[in-house]
Amino acid sequence: MPPIRVLLVEDSPVVLIILKRIFVSSPEIEVVGTAQNGLDALELIPKIQPDVICTDLHMAQMNGLEFIREVMAKFPRPILVISASVQAEDTYNVFQLLEAGAVDVFPKPTSGCASDYEQLKLELTAKIKVLSGVKVFTRHQRNKEVGTQRSNYQSLITHHQLPITNNKSQIIKVVAIGASTGGPQALHAIISQFPANFPVPIICVQHISEGFLKGLVDWLASGCKLPVKIAAAGELPQPGNVYFPPEKRHLQLDKTGRFIYSSGLPLNGHCPSVSVTFNSVASFYSRSAAGVLLTGMGKDGADGMLSIAQAGGLTIAQDETTSIVFGMPKEAIALGAVQHILPINAIAPLLLSKILNR
Repeated sequence: MPPIRVLLVEDSPVVLIILKRIFVSSPEIEVVGTAQNGLDALELIPKIQPDVICTDLHMAQMNGLEFIREVMAKFPRPILVISASVQAEDTYNVFQLLEAGAVDVFPKPTSGCASDYEQLKLELTAKIKVLSGVKVFTRHQRNKEVGTQRSNYQSLITHHQLPITNNKSQIIKVVAIGASTGGPQALHAIISQFPANFPVPIICVQHISEGFLKGLVDWLASGCKLPVKIAAAGELPQPGNVYFPPEKRHLQLDKTGRFIYSSGLPLNGHCPSVSVTFNSVASFYSRSAAGVLLTGMGKDGADGMLSIAQAGGLTIAQDETTSIVFGMPKEAIALGAVQHILPINAIAPLLLSKILNR
């Protein structure tokens, strides 16, 4: 296979040297160009055709945020933001960048010791390899495309149709959503479509780096009409509220339907795990549950989705076209656990039609 072609956009000569040294050490990665700001980088992209772009946030003439918006409109590519301003406390920056189209962020190292450099090299090269397989979309075309798909979402039914029929007599009492890579943008696209009087609770599990959960909650809350919060142990899920598990805790329901935490081993490599929550939702709510599996790498959530389907609940997976990474939905589809495969902007309308009988 040819090496992954990387463009580095960075105005610090020292950081540029470090990044080039890291990537040159990997035979699977080739740095095909460098630029000191977004304007110069935009001129380079059509000439060098990079597979992945790494950019700083703070740069003269055109900063990283403006650059990302331009790239996603003109030359969509997977973008990794490497910056000192994407630490856990910089949540506003992080989610602005993700909303603009960046796939991931990576904090610049704060230490220069050799062991940190080796860890930095391992993590960065791993991220580049992941991003090289990520699908991205031209932003201004994506809305048009999804709008067309949205009007036809009822026809997008999986061939792995389950022997379960969901009709208007089914009463949905909870929506459970799982996501990983690309999930924050997908969650925002769904939850922002729900009205303030949405009549059931929404329980979400998002794989996210430690320290970023509160920022995700605040960012989602600022863009939707529903309260978004971290679930409290012992709390009874309330209609119209969006809940997330705390960091490093699985979120489940007890026999009375109240939230409980467990700090067991990661399942499918994750704690919190989508499958743990989905299994618990299926056990308590049975056919009154709706499970939604969104973009993400790996297979977490697939087994849990099957539990919801086997209990008679409604199951929906994000389609490949609009998924940043079609891993988790694909695994659930392979298990025969998915009744509807939909583009991201068609998921909320289907849920509303089922829940509100629209």
